[in-house]
Amino acid sequence: MQIVHNLVKSSRFQNFIMGLIVLNGITMGLESSKSMSLEYGSLFSLFNTFVVAVFTIEIILRIYVYKASFFKDPWSIFDFVIVAISLVPANAGFEIFRVLRVLRLFRLITVVPQMRKIVVALLKVIPGIGSIAALLTLFFYIFAIMSTQLFGEKFPEWFGTLGESFYTLFQIMTLESWSMGIVRPIMEVYPLAWVFFVPFIFISTFIIVNLIIAIVVDAMNDMNAADETEQQEQIQSNTDELQAEVLKLRNDIQELKSLLEQK
Repeated sequence: MQIVHNLVKSSRFQNFIMGLIVLNGITMGLESSKSMSLEYGSLFSLFNTFVVAVFTIEIILRIYVYKASFFKDPWSIFDFVIVAISLVPANAGFEIFRVLRVLRLFRLITVVPQMRKIVVALLKVIPGIGSIAALLTLFFYIFAIMSTQLFGEKFPEWFGTLGESFYTLFQIMTLESWSMGIVRPIMEVYPLAWVFFVPFIFISTFIIVNLIIAIVVDAMNDMNAADETEQQEQIQSNTDELQAEVLKLRNDIQELKSLLEQK
């Protein structure tokens, strides 16, 4: 039991799993090439079987060590589901699982602590991002109605319907060919169209989107501050324990010295 526990918790074992995930990602990328797949398909298949076997053994060992607590950890459940998907045979009717096996690369998130920290931070800011997303949707909806009414007649391919206006405004928000591809052709017909699009870009791209980034960065700073506080508390606790031991040792020495003087 202790040997298995030490193996599962050891950094060498974790580094081995991490390296295996990276190698598996490389082979999956190479396997997507038809020429590489035809030439080395059997080797890729053999290596893939080896990876699935190792991951399965790892999950079994972790369940053996942690028992019921394994299924109380979200990251462990995530690993379990990913490996379970890999074990499903990609036969007729299950071809989708051949594609889903690439999800094994997500296991790198559970192995690398920094990646896991980023994911946790993103999950914590979902409520804040949801509020901003609702605001952005309302903003898009208002501008989509306006753009459909203003430009839909002359430019139906971009603003003919509400859905097309949504997509065009999304393209403009991403700054993808927004000027030469969309706005300037519209300005040839409507010279004052820039009065509509410039404020839209300023609000959607430079304010709302950057506000989302600010929320994520703030969450990361809070997590780092919490980690630093925890480390400081741990250091303070260790220091207090050390001082207590030193004081006890000093008292023992003083008592021993007193006994020696009495003799």
